[in-house]
Amino acid sequence: MSNRPEHSHYVRRVVLPSGKTIEVVYFDDSTGAQSQGVQPAAPAPARQPERTDLHICGSCGSDLVYPVEWDEAGATHWEVSLRCPNCEWSGTGIFEQDVVDRFDEELDRGTESLVRDLRRLIHANMEEDIERFVEALHEGHIVPEDF
Repeated sequence: MSNRPEHSHYVRRVVLPSGKTIEVVYFDDSTGAQSQGVQPAAPAPARQPERTDLHICGSCGSDLVYPVEWDEAGATHWEVSLRCPNCEWSGTGIFEQDVVDRFDEELDRGTESLVRDLRRLIHANMEEDIERFVEALHEGHIVPEDF
């Protein structure tokens, strides 16, 4: 029989900003670590006052705030650095998982909106290019020797 203490653990899936998903395994070994002379982890940094909409700037009210960097700050919290392009405000705070999830969903909605606008712009630019090309063909400005 082994005299080893029971170790509890849990696995958490984390989606990185790049879109890759990784699994992080957390072990709860407080008694084993202390008996081996290992100091427990430092307490988490003080949390910022709870903000429910991270995409809204607390300084100017713009809804264009975006993350500059984010890292895990414990099992259920994230440390997020934010920036507002409207008033140049920036700050860092520790936020709960559900707040960061809502922020991530808002970022996805913004990305989808930008992609839709980009497609419309590309389509409009192509229409203009095609119209100019057809006009040049009709007026004889483009001849077979051009190709």
